[in-house]
Amino acid sequence: MRVVLRILKALLALVVIVVIGGAIWLYVRPPELLRVGDGYAAKIVCSNVFMAGRDPDAVLYEDVQAPGNPLLRLVRVSVNREEGKVSARILGLFAPGHALYRGAFGCTSVPDGDYQAAANAAPEEDLAVPPPSEELWPEGDRVAASNNPKLAPLLADAALAGPAMRAIVVVHNGKIVAERYGDGFDARTPLLGWSMTKTVNAALVGRVMLAGKLNFDDAHLFDAWRGDGRSAITLADLLGMESGLAFNEDYGAVADVTRMLYLDPDMVTLPVNAPLVDKPGQTFRYSSGTAVLLSRIWMDRLGDPQRAFDYPREALFGPLGMSSAVLEVDARGTFAGSSYLYATAHDWARFGQFLIQDGVWNGQRMLPEGFVATMRTPTQSSGGKYTQGQAWLAAPGGDLSAAAGLPADTFWLEGHDGQSVAIVPSAGLVVVRMGLTPSRLGYKPQMLVKQIVGALSSP
Repeated sequence: MRVVLRILKALLALVVIVVIGGAIWLYVRPPELLRVGDGYAAKIVCSNVFMAGRDPDAVLYEDVQAPGNPLLRLVRVSVNREEGKVSARILGLFAPGHALYRGAFGCTSVPDGDYQAAANAAPEEDLAVPPPSEELWPEGDRVAASNNPKLAPLLADAALAGPAMRAIVVVHNGKIVAERYGDGFDARTPLLGWSMTKTVNAALVGRVMLAGKLNFDDAHLFDAWRGDGRSAITLADLLGMESGLAFNEDYGAVADVTRMLYLDPDMVTLPVNAPLVDKPGQTFRYSSGTAVLLSRIWMDRLGDPQRAFDYPREALFGPLGMSSAVLEVDARGTFAGSSYLYATAHDWARFGQFLIQDGVWNGQRMLPEGFVATMRTPTQSSGGKYTQGQAWLAAPGGDLSAAAGLPADTFWLEGHDGQSVAIVPSAGLVVVRMGLTPSRLGYKPQMLVKQIVGALSSP
């Protein structure tokens, strides 16, 4: 019996040693996967609490834990509203992730925990969103009653709207003719566009081109590329995702994209130092790093850092009336043009209407002649699915729009977890659909758009 007791005591001691050792390991050198999870949780909670006014526990559960990796259910967050800080830790103890709210520049992930450096990376500007205007959209936010009774049932159809729909807005011939919102969301709620941000960032490139500071054939774009094959990469190569740079966009594990977004305070570092694995202009490789490089390029071409920080609002959001739009900045001062634009569904619809009008707003040309055409021109290397201007001809899910029964001129903004803006020039139609709908659920917004096209074209 004594031998058994000794064995049990030894096993218990071993278990205690393993647990203590594991805890020390998690505390001192947490795995990258846990750091990414906590960084992601802190960032998403920060943006939704401070910009959308949502409850942090609801955001943690609904936006981070419910649709994500099961490990995220172990995350606990703390919010310091006075200092604009959010921290997230596995079990409340390990692999801390941090985020900081910076007013007009939204929230940023702070992977190194250096809040002061992150605060100094962007100017101090309050986020001021004006009250809703009583003018009709797009000049204001008032929406007239639709005169097409066929639209409301389509938006109310759960199968067409998709799981966890948060907003649908239908614009026809320049007017909002139908809209619907999910529980807890409305026309004033800023919503994350994820990769739809890339197309908006491309429009900022176009604005700088119109000012004569950039051209499609510009090369020698970064000093780090001097003297090697990367110096031949052109602005057009980046816009078409044909740079030839290595970049892993797999969200199933720790990859280049998650390292860039949640482990590196300077998002430019990873993509600018990526090796060249294909000749520029010949291979399609979807890359959020490419979009961050585009942000850095247009910011640098403006010359004045303060002007660069003001540019999205002054050159694009302000003229279009996108008063809710916040393009967030990383912890070292580069706009996260790959992923982080928050805007209301009305403002996402304004941007779609801007593109359907060929980059003209209130009679003023704001994008170069032919620039929107690049957003509708396929790249050969993508099999015709991606365009030369950071947009999609393929509908979400991969089929070309025509194969989905949509007009052949349809093109898309598309973002992670079910964000989309369908633009159908021939039908004068923009359809915004926002939600939290992981791709594994198989939802395809083109079915909704197809039904709307049919309803608007029928007598």
